[in-house]
Amino acid sequence: MQQPVYENIEATFSPQNLKDEIVKGLENSQACISPKFLYDKLGSHLFTAITYLPEYYPTVTEREIFLKFKEEIALSMGSNHCLIDLGAGNCQKAESIFDAIKPSTYVAVDFSIEYLQEVLPKLQGKYPEIKMMGVGMDFSNHLSLPTSIPNIQRNFFYPGSSIGNFSQTQAGHLLDQIKSSSDQGGLLLGVDLMKEDAVLLNAYDDPLKLTAAFNLNILRVVNTLINSNFNVKDFRHTITINHPMQRVELYLEALRDVTVSWANGTRSFKAGELIHTENSHKYSVTSIQALLKASGFSRFKTWTDSKDYFALIYAQ
Repeated sequence: MQQPVYENIEATFSPQNLKDEIVKGLENSQACISPKFLYDKLGSHLFTAITYLPEYYPTVTEREIFLKFKEEIALSMGSNHCLIDLGAGNCQKAESIFDAIKPSTYVAVDFSIEYLQEVLPKLQGKYPEIKMMGVGMDFSNHLSLPTSIPNIQRNFFYPGSSIGNFSQTQAGHLLDQIKSSSDQGGLLLGVDLMKEDAVLLNAYDDPLKLTAAFNLNILRVVNTLINSNFNVKDFRHTITINHPMQRVELYLEALRDVTVSWANGTRSFKAGELIHTENSHKYSVTSIQALLKASGFSRFKTWTDSKDYFALIYAQ
């Protein structure tokens, strides 16, 4: 049986570049940490757990769309292509459509190569006929695909509303790169639609506090990368719904006055001061199609769930 092949795109996340990015964010007047640092091995497991929460509607609604429209999605995407899964995580979403779309090659791209090395062998064992590859890459700034990826039709897969973590400018930059790399293929994109506050609050600050643990874990990641001394007990998870910007904002709030240090630097936080960790932008079908059109996509097939909470769009 063939085994998955792995490749780390070091240029996209050299240790020094990551350190510089973190320090720059911590030194901003509004301290911030990029959401990509949420996804170390532990963070990836925590996020997987979040997707099982009944309050986390994207999982349920996206699954509903896949189950109801799987054959239509497969007809739109075609078969025997290369499926490139951006932010693959545990690869379960891609696996759920393997039988319908029948890719010849599956490329799982994730910030944590260690997590892919854990999950891909199990997936390969279930689908020995599919050539599988794990790519460790930070595609938030630059999408740099390995030359070993086949040049057959490439279909990109970016589910779960992760496009919402980017500003419109950043999202447009990523979509530009996907379009230029798709090689006559397309993009199957998951998009979270704007909805009432109560649903968003439950999803992003769940009663079991899994999202809080997921968010707080970023401080441990930062400690590892820049040798800082954040104590997770000094902060709490909090969210804001920003209606003018149509997004949910995630923060870590200092519970007391605290000073954090790292090599050649310190930052003092007053009680109540916030560290921004993530935005989750919400779209309408019209607004996401406009963004896709600006990146050169011209044909769309759109599916939504019964509550219009979520949308899947195949764009070419």
